[in-house]
Amino acid sequence: MTEGTGPSLADAVREATAVLAAAGVPSPRVDAELLAEHLLGVGLGRLRALMLGDTPAPDGYQDLVADRARRVPLQHITGVAHFRHLELAVGPGVFIPRPETESVVQLVIDRLQGMAHPKVVDLGTGSGAIAGSIAHEVPGSDVYAVEFSEFAHAWAARNLLPLGVHLIRGDLRDALPEHNGSFDVVVSNPPYIPAEAVPNEPEVALHDPPEALYGGGADGMELPTAAAASAARLLVPGGYFVMEHAEIQAGWIAGMLERSGRWTAVTTHRDLNGRDRATSAVLADPAALR
Repeated sequence: MTEGTGPSLADAVREATAVLAAAGVPSPRVDAELLAEHLLGVGLGRLRALMLGDTPAPDGYQDLVADRARRVPLQHITGVAHFRHLELAVGPGVFIPRPETESVVQLVIDRLQGMAHPKVVDLGTGSGAIAGSIAHEVPGSDVYAVEFSEFAHAWAARNLLPLGVHLIRGDLRDALPEHNGSFDVVVSNPPYIPAEAVPNEPEVALHDPPEALYGGGADGMELPTAAAASAARLLVPGGYFVMEHAEIQAGWIAGMLERSGRWTAVTTHRDLNGRDRATSAVLADPAALR
């Protein structure tokens, strides 16, 4: 992107920060800098060095700031979402991965320690953040990912195929029947928002695809329940299941897993913000249940 002849970069970023703050953007200064970094094609450190001089603002910067002020997600504007060690291609039609989900990935990676060639599936992969991170960070792992949405599947293909992940277009309710009883780990971040609980953030309510948000039913628990049933079908005895959920759903999900009689070691896990973010369980050996 060529540089313009208008205000200096420092002045433009300062003005953009004020515009974004007035629009209610949660991190106005960071977003203003990231938009400038995106146009200039430099790292954040280099951007801040340029702001100390008289470098002009890049052409098109005000237009991108205006888009962000309308609460278009930053990742839709730049086309990139950062997740753990990955840069993921994202845009309209796919759920933007959240930092909280990184802790769910860590639970899986910790579980896989010491396994030579673990087999893992991510049910409802979206952009591929979870599956891609596992494939990237666990050498020798055999990773599958399932996605129902045509649009999200297209984004996942861009992100996952270079990492060697087996991407399947399918429904998490009945996917991969030919692989029943063969996975060491099943992980899922399914849609789980209740039908009437419209998200407060415009970036989520207006831009994340509804099929990636709402879990089905008044309580949002249809797809999480289906993910747990699929996990019980797909795992080897002693296999590990972990699912992300809303903080207020932790007790319900733990109770659902315990009542089924198919799981042991049901555990709730908190994210880095101290919120009950995920629940894990181990598939009981059917012989032990007799």
